[in-house]
Amino acid sequence: MANTQTVLDIHDRPSAGKLTTLSIQHMFAMFGATILVPQLVGLSPAIALLTSGIATLIFMFVTKFQVPAYLGSSFAFILPIQMATKEGGIGSAMVGSLFVAIVYFIVSLIIWKTGYKWIMKILPPIVVAPVIIVIGLALSPVAIDMAMNIDPDLDGIKEYSMLHFSAALVTLAAAVVATLFFRGIISLMPVLIGIIVGYVYSLIIGIVNFEPVTKANWLSAPEFLIPGVHYEFIITPTLLWLMVPIAIVTISEHIGHQLVLGKIVNRNYIKEPGLHRSLLGDGLGTFISGLLGGPPKTTYGENIGVLAITRVYSVYVIGGAAILAIVFSFFGKVMALIATIPTPVLGGISILLFGIIASSGLRMLVDNKIDFGDKRNLVISSIILVIGIGGAKLHFTETFEVGGMALAALVGVLLNLVLPGKPQEAIDSLEDKSNTTSF
Repeated sequence: MANTQTVLDIHDRPSAGKLTTLSIQHMFAMFGATILVPQLVGLSPAIALLTSGIATLIFMFVTKFQVPAYLGSSFAFILPIQMATKEGGIGSAMVGSLFVAIVYFIVSLIIWKTGYKWIMKILPPIVVAPVIIVIGLALSPVAIDMAMNIDPDLDGIKEYSMLHFSAALVTLAAAVVATLFFRGIISLMPVLIGIIVGYVYSLIIGIVNFEPVTKANWLSAPEFLIPGVHYEFIITPTLLWLMVPIAIVTISEHIGHQLVLGKIVNRNYIKEPGLHRSLLGDGLGTFISGLLGGPPKTTYGENIGVLAITRVYSVYVIGGAAILAIVFSFFGKVMALIATIPTPVLGGISILLFGIIASSGLRMLVDNKIDFGDKRNLVISSIILVIGIGGAKLHFTETFEVGGMALAALVGVLLNLVLPGKPQEAIDSLEDKSNTTSF
């Protein structure tokens, strides 16, 4: 994917006008997905935007301003955050995010001291791909429920609504059309386009409540969630097992994005500035996000796609997008408008996104030519899928259990290490250029 016709290289600085335009382009590429995650898990879209900008700047600093990557909200943690919130409140999810970041710190330290090949052996495609499929399929009931059911009396009793389901279907159709029938930048923003079209349709059928917008101030600080101020910093074993094992998948995603990005800009980011630095930057971004009340972060494939299309690799442009996101988060009216997006619209776009997550796992298996005639591969993938989607649990005490995606990921890693036979040791599918959707 290296392109010799580079428009702006890593350290080229565009003029002020071009910098603003190109940065806005990157901000819109990540905008829809970044604000969707907090909408689904009960966090503030404003704090998600703010922390995405801060995390990106931290990442750039740690990687010595060599890696033009944008960090946005991670879809892999949607269900764990929802479960952690149900278990002990939203503060529990934030504490879990901090420990996910600590996993990143530990892994980056080990890679710094020992090299990166060992992690490829622990996280081969036969483990990572089924876990990715589990993440997508485990979220599918959430998307369908949001798309077609409403709670008219706000008493927890939901009922089917064809009117609201129609909004979800229009949203989904718009996102599909943007993905399949448009080219260039538009094709990289199906989430944003789907939400906009679905929102307009929702206005027409009268299911949008504008009251929050009229009450909101033009300028307003994001809703922070600070440990020790807004919630107690309580650590439980169940909380850790809900969140921490998902780092197995996001670290694999991170490695894949660094490989793809390196091919686009014709550099080896695994060696320089090094996988340990990029993982550390990702972990620090997630840690600061958790401290402020934002969701865990991940490098965004959408923005990597923008780099490939525009051939503008300048870190100044990525930094500009990060600063714009920070500024945007303080516009109260804009954030209130985002909060008025109807739940069916979010459900409609989630149908596509969660399906893409599952399909990307299937694609990884195909691209790596995983042989399911090999009983070893068949056993590992089958057990991961059933444990993860079936919601299996190991219940140790009243306050400590391991289940679902977390258990599936851990069992997959263990099976890969102990079962006889030669495991596949490369995450080649993550190098696929056309797969630009983050999870």
